[in-house]
Amino acid sequence: MASTSSSSPNHKLRIKLLFFLILNLFHLHSSVFANSSNSKFSKFSRHPNSESSSRRTKRSNDEFLNSVQHSLDQALLAHSLAFRLTPSRRTSQTLTLDPVNDCLELLDDTLDMLSRIVLNPKDHVNDDVHTWLSAALTNQETCKQSLSEKTSFHKDGFTMDSVVSNLTSLLTNSLEMFVSAKPTRRETGGRKLLSDQEFPTWVSLSDRKLLEASVTELRPHAVVAADGSGTHMSVGEALASLEKGTGGRSVIHLTAGTYKENLNIPTKQKNVMLVGDGKGKTVIVGSRSNKGGYNTYQSATVAAMGDGFIARDITFVNSAGPNAEQAVALRVGSDRSVVYRCSIDAYQDTLYTLSKRQFYRETDITGTVDFIFGNSAVVFQSCNIASRKGSSDQNYVTAQGRSDPNQNTGIAIHNCRITGSTGTYLGRPWKQYSRTVVMQSFLDGSIHPSGWSPWSSSFALKTLYYGEFGNSGPGSSVSGRVSWPGYHPALTLTEAQGFTVSGFIGGNSWLPSTGVVFDSGLL
Repeated sequence: MASTSSSSPNHKLRIKLLFFLILNLFHLHSSVFANSSNSKFSKFSRHPNSESSSRRTKRSNDEFLNSVQHSLDQALLAHSLAFRLTPSRRTSQTLTLDPVNDCLELLDDTLDMLSRIVLNPKDHVNDDVHTWLSAALTNQETCKQSLSEKTSFHKDGFTMDSVVSNLTSLLTNSLEMFVSAKPTRRETGGRKLLSDQEFPTWVSLSDRKLLEASVTELRPHAVVAADGSGTHMSVGEALASLEKGTGGRSVIHLTAGTYKENLNIPTKQKNVMLVGDGKGKTVIVGSRSNKGGYNTYQSATVAAMGDGFIARDITFVNSAGPNAEQAVALRVGSDRSVVYRCSIDAYQDTLYTLSKRQFYRETDITGTVDFIFGNSAVVFQSCNIASRKGSSDQNYVTAQGRSDPNQNTGIAIHNCRITGSTGTYLGRPWKQYSRTVVMQSFLDGSIHPSGWSPWSSSFALKTLYYGEFGNSGPGSSVSGRVSWPGYHPALTLTEAQGFTVSGFIGGNSWLPSTGVVFDSGLL
């Protein structure tokens, strides 16, 4: 890949950017230090009764919002720098491969979330703010990951990495302040269980009707048909035709057929619903892979970042093959997203549950190494999860990427079937605070007796959280499982309830009003 020109104007631009960056970071460091000092003073004052509880709460909230504002300022700086580092690439085909462009997309998403917190602090419940801060931190970790996978592509990557690292520190501080002050904020109510036949309540009544409606009952905004009988011949054209930011639900019907496309639904394109004619009938297939020159983030056949994404009755495929290394079929960074009655098929890194709150139901997921991975808060319910024969004798179902103990993220597999080839592990810790539970699921004989695998030596074995509860099948015995400090072979009923759709992805506001309480059991 050709390197960026080192002409005099570009050289002067970089010097100016670096000078501006140093001044900005110095200012931010001073501000954060002052903010941290104020925070500590308010918590450990020698005169705790000198001000009322309401005043202390207001002060705590103000300090938190100031911290988020500092994060927002740094995110704006990082976005400006990323934009300036790729001026000659923005209209070229190489833009897709540029890891700085990954950072640009992720920063768009971060700016969207932080702006919502700062501009309308009273409009959001705890779970929203906690989710957005967790996702913003994940975005910066993902940016750094992209830069590390393509270090030779962009020689200014070190500058971008430095800015992102500073943003990561600020977000970590904001998240810590939020969690420490969380009892003073508005709570979302008690916990209940998801009925076996219902969706979370953030799936509106109209969306539930769409999820269950026949194709003939739908009134799609666009119809994709390769034979020309619809409004568009490709999914990409149909997505481009939708108005962005309207707030309403946009439905695209993909008629039966195979669509060889790579699709990206950006942060600003919210509430998109893709409806196919059934698993194996409507297929979207791509073949990007790490060996093909793409990093993990870029390899996705379909990527959805806009909140409210819904997919129904579609097969997503990455056909790169078992020797292509990382090759994602579906990447989701959409908050309150639903994938229903779909099939997600690849080998390594099949499903990238990047960030935010996600729900998968009656969906088939097939792969080999780390084929469900990411750092969202995600629940899989009534899904078929199958490992397949690849280039190695060992398969790993999950690789959860929680990097901070204050993030509200993890993978919960509930009432699913996990089957496949021999030598399959339920998961391994991609990041230090990796969190995954498997509950009331059927595990066949392909599951290795130890259940879980280390990532590298003793990394994360004390800080991870892995658990099992009420599983069945020949691979469900915990007698031969690992003896790590962070592994819980038999979750209590209360612990297991914390990983249901209600307990794990937001409480009452995430559930249908069925009245089913925890005491009635997980199923």
